[in-house]
Amino acid sequence: MKKLSDRILHFIKKEAVLTISGTAAIITMFIAPPNKEYLSHIDFRVLALLFCLMAAVAGFADNGVFLKLSYLLLKKVKTIRSLGVVLVLLCFVSSMWITNDVALITFVPFAIMILNIAGKSKEIIKIVVLQTVAANLGSMLTPVGNPQNLRLYSYYNLSITDFILITLPYAAFSLILILAAVLMTKKERLDIKINTAAGTEAAAKPYMIIVYSLLFLLSLACVIRLIDYKITFVIVLASILILDRKILMRVDYNLLLTFVFFFIFVGNIGSLPAIRDAFGQLLSGREFAVSVVASQVISNVPAAVLLSAFSSNYKTLIIGTNIGGLGTLVASLASLISYKLYCRSENAKPPKYLAVFSLYNMIYLTALCLLYMLMSR
Repeated sequence: MKKLSDRILHFIKKEAVLTISGTAAIITMFIAPPNKEYLSHIDFRVLALLFCLMAAVAGFADNGVFLKLSYLLLKKVKTIRSLGVVLVLLCFVSSMWITNDVALITFVPFAIMILNIAGKSKEIIKIVVLQTVAANLGSMLTPVGNPQNLRLYSYYNLSITDFILITLPYAAFSLILILAAVLMTKKERLDIKINTAAGTEAAAKPYMIIVYSLLFLLSLACVIRLIDYKITFVIVLASILILDRKILMRVDYNLLLTFVFFFIFVGNIGSLPAIRDAFGQLLSGREFAVSVVASQVISNVPAAVLLSAFSSNYKTLIIGTNIGGLGTLVASLASLISYKLYCRSENAKPPKYLAVFSLYNMIYLTALCLLYMLMSR
């Protein structure tokens, strides 16, 4: 019995957002009992797209694509400053296409390993924090950069051009801020030879890289509505079942289930006129502030799902939930990922990490909020 309770407590701590969303969904079922309308609450297009993108990206990672790219980029790195630029930009750029959490899962351990080999372990905290900020801010540019973007893009039926025009000024400004921080690193010479061949050995099945490239392009075509999501889902699932079944174990089903729970929760409370009107009044004219603050407490993905049901001001919600990913450690679930990865490293100093993380996040959050205020005039 004690082992069972320990496992339950461990699961709750590990999957706090999933637990909260599931609890919220169950509680609201007593207010709005299950009926045939429940299925209409769930955005199956978003769920299918998330599955397809996560599966394709997992296939890339399994075949060493990202590490191969990393080694190639690091081939001509000569200083700790240029190393920092490469490690941080890898997260910023890749997060636009493989999502912020996958970028951090891939490149944070890589950065820790490279910095330890180079004898620059004192730079690990700063670089990992900047990688985290870079992944959260780089991912804002595209609809596939993070789950909340995909939800808002799909929910408001936006075009890819409309979406990028909204986020581009903030992503560009973020890039300037991030580069400024990295370039403040001392220009110390690196006495290290990176074995670029190691990055090429990981891709044991080159033909599978082609397969996953096609599946990824198919998923992107579905994102911009060139192909129906049902067809895309069937093709991706069938391809993986036939060619690489183990990849199905790499998909984050907890994230998908979290979305299902939040869809049910939002649908249930939205069916109650009093609650719907209260949320509408709370958000009216305050979308940016509410989305940023809500993200600090419940994370920006749940905030996007919740608030989008009560506001038509999609531009402000897109900006608010993306900027809202900065701040607290729970503001973006991706930030928790890099924190856990750092804590597992040798000689980790969690209190120092949290202090540096909070400092950088508050600086960037303030700067981007000021940019929003200037652009809203």
